Amino acid sequence: MSEDQLLTTAEVAHRLRIKPETIYAYVSRGLLDRVKVPGERISRFRLVDVERLAARTQATRPERDAAPAMRTGTTLIAYGRLHYRGLDAARLAPVTPFEEIARWLWTGERPAKPFVASAETVERARQASSHLPAQARLFDRLPVIVAVAAAMDPLRFDLAPATVTGLAPALLSTMVDALPLAGEAAPDDGLAARLWLRLTDRPASVAGLRALNAALVLLADHDLAASTIAVRVAASTRANPYAAVLAGLGALDGPMHGAVGSSVYRMIGAALREGAPAAVAEWLRSGGLPGFGHLLYPAGDPRGAALLELVAALPLEGELRRAVDDLIATAARRGVLPNVDFAVAALAHATGMGPGAGEVIFAIARTAGWVAHVIEEYTQPANRFRWSSGYTGPPPESA
Repeated sequence: MSEDQLLTTAEVAHRLRIKPETIYAYVSRGLLDRVKVPGERISRFRLVDVERLAARTQATRPERDAAPAMRTGTTLIAYGRLHYRGLDAARLAPVTPFEEIARWLWTGERPAKPFVASAETVERARQASSHLPAQARLFDRLPVIVAVAAAMDPLRFDLAPATVTGLAPALLSTMVDALPLAGEAAPDDGLAARLWLRLTDRPASVAGLRALNAALVLLADHDLAASTIAVRVAASTRANPYAAVLAGLGALDGPMHGAVGSSVYRMIGAALREGAPAAVAEWLRSGGLPGFGHLLYPAGDPRGAALLELVAALPLEGELRRAVDDLIATAARRGVLPNVDFAVAALAHATGMGPGAGEVIFAIARTAGWVAHVIEEYTQPANRFRWSSGYTGPPPESA
């Protein structure tokens, strides 16, 4: 990527881990120069200037006030695109197996063998998760499955990169294969095909599997999202990789993160029943429009666009296609475009998956990225995250 490339304000804020207002303060103090692009009203900033400022501020910030830096060579969000180790994720998604992308994130190498797990581990994890109450979501099984996989691995406390990379395929396989079956055999035995069998009872098609695999690729990592920060903090204490993944699953389950997909699924369902205008109006009345817009992609989420293109190629029922198109058109009047959460929910509706499918797809996919961050964090000083609490409670009692 050329140093002459330009970043938006949102991209600079994300890259420097600061608020947009701080960027304006840097500009007013002459620490950062704006670049005017003909035909555009927004300000942009040179990548080289941003990197120079990052180095300067981190070097001069007092240690007691500084949060330890979380640097990563895994994922970059810049120029309106998502990159995995320099490669455009949206371009990879339609043509690259998820297993290959996972291996690329972990090692920087592309070839990948099929992901398999011990039959005994899968069976024990399946049995353990089957004891959850009937009202448990499919997502609720995943922490149980991961905990069983950890208990079955005698090398879980070996934190060497080669060991972590070696256990990761079996972990992902167990997370998928220990889920209850919903359908019959798929055209291939890749991870996406095996996950398909757990999410829908409809026969798998080549186009459907391609879309599901693409969803896994597109959700595999997203820089330092909230769940990834939780994973890295856990890894910094030298928690084993399974425990770090459990930390990520906990953060992912929030309605403002991985669980947002269920809200988008329900919104599409409401549009099918009541029409898109009524559904949009009701969701806006409730406080927001899930599945549209993204702070880091002001020109549109490339992950959503790439996946929706594959979903559009599926044999969607007329009413569903109309509902999806109408939702997109109605949201466009507010100046927002569909993001990857909307695309995954549309995929779930198109393939007969349930409302919880999006959360499971997200969790399986993001585990690949979490493993990459765990490997990176194990190379950093242990227990390095200690922020000041900023105490706001009552003063201590006098002696």
